[in-house]
Amino acid sequence: MSFVLHVDAVRWRAAQDAAAARYPGVVPVVKGNGYGFGRDLLCAEAGRLGARTVAVGLYAELGPALDAFVGDVLVMEPFRAHVHDDLARLDGREQADAGRAVHTVTSAVDLEALRAVAPRARVVVEALTSMNRFGAPVAEVADLARRADAEGVTLHLPLGTGHVEEISRFVDAAPDVRRWYVSHTSPDELAELARRHPGRELLPRVGTSLWLADPAAHEVRAHVLDVRPVGKGEHAGYRQRPLAPGHVVVVSGGTSHGVAMESPASAATPRARAVAVVEGLLEAAHRVTSPFTVGGRRVRFAEPPHMQCSLLSLPAGGAVPSVGDTVPVRMRLTTAYPDAVELH
Repeated sequence: MSFVLHVDAVRWRAAQDAAAARYPGVVPVVKGNGYGFGRDLLCAEAGRLGARTVAVGLYAELGPALDAFVGDVLVMEPFRAHVHDDLARLDGREQADAGRAVHTVTSAVDLEALRAVAPRARVVVEALTSMNRFGAPVAEVADLARRADAEGVTLHLPLGTGHVEEISRFVDAAPDVRRWYVSHTSPDELAELARRHPGRELLPRVGTSLWLADPAAHEVRAHVLDVRPVGKGEHAGYRQRPLAPGHVVVVSGGTSHGVAMESPASAATPRARAVAVVEGLLEAAHRVTSPFTVGGRRVRFAEPPHMQCSLLSLPAGGAVPSVGDTVPVRMRLTTAYPDAVELH
């Protein structure tokens, strides 16, 4: 195990507890790579928090979540007849397990198709918010919820705040719906919505603000696999790029672990655009800073990361690590796939 996510369990769980207190009725989101921790571990943590329901992103994540969590599992991916017809059968699971699955629908057509393969399927209706991703238009939500005998309506909002009026518009348009699942809604907004809409159950779906609430509670570390001195003009790697004098440091962690994998930047401000331009120029000049910290400073890649390790260029004069040492890795946990997760 050479590329490991180390977690201060006491601190991590304290941050979870604090987040859960800010979001009463929280529905933990357990999807993708499990925010770097793995979905099974997050399911166990959701149980520790006393959550009645977790939300997964895809039907492919439903079965494992039913195995790892004792409560209900809400699939946020909307059921589509031509895509999910076989998945809705839950691979012949016992009815007790299948009965804990909650499906999402956005149209009468898909609702009928779901009922055809899973007549007793539990359902929520996804509404089309300003995200403009998928969902039923506001004028259709109430009717679809009645036809589906839906357990609730789910609203996925953009990042940031300012969602009270939009959520209220949907709630007012579907007065018979008691339960509302909402994403990216702040505690203050939830309090205001509860004041405006007494008798409604507002359940916040929370992922990042729950699992990654305290960045200091966890750290990815990579092992040093090899170190060797190099002179100016020596070459290394698949692309045989020339090196500056110093050392080549080989560390565990590559593209299969999510190293150097980032979400596209929005570059919405002049500063962000300028940073993107500078980073592009540095990349063109083969001077890309890696996420690895050696001797207290982040160092450059000698070349793009390999699948399971990376070659770093350590300038002359810096502190030189030894084989077997570990070095910190600064990376997004939502794109991290460590070899192991160790709770201390």
